[in-house]
Amino acid sequence: MNVLVLLPVQPRHRALLEEAAPGARIVYASPEDVTDEQVGEAEVIIGNLEPERLRLARRLRLLQLNSAGYDKYAAAGTMPAGAQLACASGAYGQAVSEHMLAMVLSMMKRLPAYRDNQRAHRWEDEGTVTTLRGARVLVLGAGDIGTHFAELACALGARVRGVRRSAREAQPPFEEIISMEDLLPALGEADVVASFLPSAPGTRGLADARFFSAMKPGAYFANGGRGDLVVTEDLVAALESGRLAGAALDVTDPEPLPADHPLWDAPGALVTPHVSGWYHLSVTLDNIVGIAAENLRRHAQGETPRNLVAL
Repeated sequence: MNVLVLLPVQPRHRALLEEAAPGARIVYASPEDVTDEQVGEAEVIIGNLEPERLRLARRLRLLQLNSAGYDKYAAAGTMPAGAQLACASGAYGQAVSEHMLAMVLSMMKRLPAYRDNQRAHRWEDEGTVTTLRGARVLVLGAGDIGTHFAELACALGARVRGVRRSAREAQPPFEEIISMEDLLPALGEADVVASFLPSAPGTRGLADARFFSAMKPGAYFANGGRGDLVVTEDLVAALESGRLAGAALDVTDPEPLPADHPLWDAPGALVTPHVSGWYHLSVTLDNIVGIAAENLRRHAQGETPRNLVAL
């Protein structure tokens, strides 16, 4: 079995992958330097190869992504015939949730304004602040990342509801799980609305003028899922009108955000360049390699991969 690994692995990661598939020929490369020949020989690819290069992967049987999102690979005709696609759902919960919580707390405590004051050498009181203790938090996408975020919010005293495609019985840290059909009324009750939804036909453009108008005045919006959830012009308008107290965004539409885009200067906007995941927190790469090793073993034994994407 020929395996192509496109992850920045360390020796301990290599040992884990090689132990999962004894006898396999494993080639390590970077997504930028991998050759057409290496792609063409691979039966298993671990890592996000550019989708347009998959046409070269004539022998491919399994593509294990290093991302939780997979929309670019699920489009018709992208994957070679007969190949399976698996994502890295479950690898990013800690990293993304901690990043997004830090952004929300910094807005609630006016830290961006104080940083601006520091740079301007101004000793100035920015006024009252808010807290997560006793706050109502609505989490869109109650999967791995959303659940991690809910746990952190609950630890700080928040009351958390989750939103999924369909309602179900809630388990801690969620007080309640509601369906997307009940989203609009729930928006008006939340002090913080945090989205970790993937990009999908039912989520693209969901956060539009109607969505922001339904939110509680003075609430905070956070997006750590996908940028195309948001109609960016409508979010800018909601911030400029004062409807929202702030928006914490690690993802935007478009990406990268152009230097002259009005979102940069929208009042209350806090933007980071899609960095909450990736490999900035070392445990994330450990998690991805663990999923890949498990699926490498499952593939070698003819079993169904974990996180298999229906194509």
